[in-house]
This record gives sequence, structure tokens and C-alpha cells, in this order.
Amino acid sequence: MTTPETQPAVRPGFAPSLDFAFEVRAFLAPSLHIGHGAGETTEYVPITGGTVDGPRLRGTVLPGGDWCDRRRGVYQLDARYLLRADDGAIIDITNRGYYHEDDPTAPAQYDGALQVSETGVYYRTSPVFRTDAPAHLWLARTVFVGLARGDDSEVAIRFYSVA
Repeated sequence: MTTPETQPAVRPGFAPSLDFAFEVRAFLAPSLHIGHGAGETTEYVPITGGTVDGPRLRGTVLPGGDWCDRRRGVYQLDARYLLRADDGAIIDITNRGYYHEDDPTAPAQYDGALQVSETGVYYRTSPVFRTDAPAHLWLARTVFVGLARGDDSEVAIRFYSVA
């Protein structure tokens, strides 16, 4: 019988860090009402294009869409679209998250001088990327967190890799 290896303990105060990778600015068309059930509304928001800019990735947003389910003031988001990197590589993104405006514990947050979230607003995403482009495989091997802000015509999402 083998003895389990001793694992080093996580030291007190340890917290994963976030490193800014890039920002997506997606342009939105008016939402399309799909339907609703008891206490729920479903809409589709077309993504018509946009930009990708940051230290780790630059390019454009190709068309796609976001399916939004709203229950009791909370939006559950499920966006699917493509990115075209400056080198021509195509990157698939599935970006799920939540948006609501009633969180008294959500502070305004800043990345340097840029305000990336408003007080009381929780707008976070958890993207997953797919590509076989060698220069961009790091996207498919990394966990990211997205901090989003926007309005009815555009959403900006800053993607941070979890280190």
C-alpha cells in the first residue's frame, strides 16, 4: 500500500491574481423577444461586430449573439461569437455570466483610471475559448474572468487571466 504524498498547504492570505489580457467591445443590435414562462423572459441580442484590443490579443469581433434569460431582475447570459485575431486566426468564444443591478455589496471597481464596474451592479462573465491556431492556444488553456459594462448598443468586457 502506498502512502499519499504530502501536499504543501496553501499559505494564509493566498489569493489567485488576475492579469489583464484584452478587452472586447461588441456592438449590439436591438434585442429580439423569444418568449417567456412564469416569471421568466428570454431574449436574443445580436452581436454585429466589434473590436479586440489589449496586450495579449488584438483583432475584431465577428457576428454572433447573446441569449438572455431574466428571472426576478437577474439576467443569465449565454453569448456565442467569434473573434478574428490580427494574424487572421479565428477564435470561438462562449461567454456565460450574470448581470443584475441590486447587489449592495458590489463596489465600483477600477483598472487604473478606467471604471470597469458601477456600484451596485454585478456584471461578470466566464469565457471559454477554442482555437487551433498555435499563436493563440494559450486562450484555450487558461481560465478567464470578464468584467463587463455597457448599454443597449455596445458592451465592453475586460478579460483577465487567472494566475
